[in-house]
Amino acid sequence: MKKDLAKHVISLVLFGLNGIIASRISVNSYDIVLTRTALGSLFLVALFLLTKNKFTFFKHKKSLLFLALSGISMGFSWMCLYSAYARIGVSIATLTYYFGPIIVIMLSPLLFKEKLTPFKLIGFALVLAGVILINANFSGEKINAVGVTFAILSAVTYSLMVIFNKKATAIEGLENATLQLVISFITVAIFVGIKQGFNIPFVKGDILPVLVLGLINTGLGCYLYFTSIGSLNASTVSVCGYIEPLCAVLFSVLLLGENMSVIQIIGAVLIIGGAIVAERLSFKRKRNDNQSCDQQKTEV
Repeated sequence: MKKDLAKHVISLVLFGLNGIIASRISVNSYDIVLTRTALGSLFLVALFLLTKNKFTFFKHKKSLLFLALSGISMGFSWMCLYSAYARIGVSIATLTYYFGPIIVIMLSPLLFKEKLTPFKLIGFALVLAGVILINANFSGEKINAVGVTFAILSAVTYSLMVIFNKKATAIEGLENATLQLVISFITVAIFVGIKQGFNIPFVKGDILPVLVLGLINTGLGCYLYFTSIGSLNASTVSVCGYIEPLCAVLFSVLLLGENMSVIQIIGAVLIIGGAIVAERLSFKRKRNDNQSCDQQKTEV
């Protein structure tokens, strides 16, 4: 459990760097998503073959269906998010996008039979407050209805991606990650091909950031993310998901020289604190309840 949680956190840190790296690429958002999913898919397919794994998805049609829906959702989520960035800016788009985990955590008792403990609810409230504070500088920006719509769609498709992936129980580990990203690439490729074609006007300076974004942040990041998500409950995935926007803000301050206000610093603290409350204290309570139950059985 600890190993998978560590892998999950590392993947979110890598994802938090996506915006920084994408800012160094000159092409439009659809081309960036297409390129990163293509390179990420090649990375995972190569890794899958080199480690001598064998595909078993054809034996699990129901899980394959859920995984396909998850991959499609991820492709559309990324395209909607990058479209929202271009129209309403990163602040509002990020804030709206991270209502996706709210959808997951509220549906988890119904879909996954997971109990919403008081600690998870408190931790979730702290995390949500932190995200709002971190994005508190959006008030002066002009609202674009199309951009807001894209941001809302990115949140909805994010939640669908997590939910469908959790349902694909028979396909796990590296196979899960590889199929997820390949399906996402196919989805993006069909959309981009219909919308604008495949003439991507890269310049020389785009090569390094494109390779890093595609191979490391997408390929390696998705491997770590999807090989860990299966053993973590949906509430944990939702709460830990806020590490990504936190890292995005911190990296923008450290690497791009952007200013971070006192309110945003407080928001960062709330995100970390909320994640600790939701994960660690909830785990301790569950462990204590189990110990108490075992003690009662012994006494009986």
